[in-house]
Amino acid sequence: QVQLVESGGGSVQPGGSLRLSCAASVSLYNDYCLAWFRQTPGKEREGVAAIYFGNTAYADSGKGRFTISRDNPWNTFYLQMNSLKPEDSAMYYCAASRVLCSGVLLPQYFMHSWGQGTQVTVSA
Repeated sequence: QVQLVESGGGSVQPGGSLRLSCAASVSLYNDYCLAWFRQTPGKEREGVAAIYFGNTAYADSGKGRFTISRDNPWNTFYLQMNSLKPEDSAMYYCAASRVLCSGVLLPQYFMHSWGQGTQVTVSA
């Protein structure tokens, strides 16, 4: 089981930026689907972005504003969020799975490992 720990959440004004990080307990190499999800009270957890090998996928809500990336030696991945909006406010979770996710966002039940979550609040 991969252990994941998020960091980088916080409060920011509309139009601002945040970079979320997810540190894994093991090297993830290229055979893990790595993803970011977010959840607000009363709503289901929704996929925001995913990366598998070099292929990425984004929810429409984040296209052009969010960028998912990973580093070498493959044990940390990131979500850069720019031009943040109040509707981006949520608890953000990183997740990993051995399920193929090339170019797609998997539903949450395909993800095998989860971080504890980091809060992002966008308000004036």
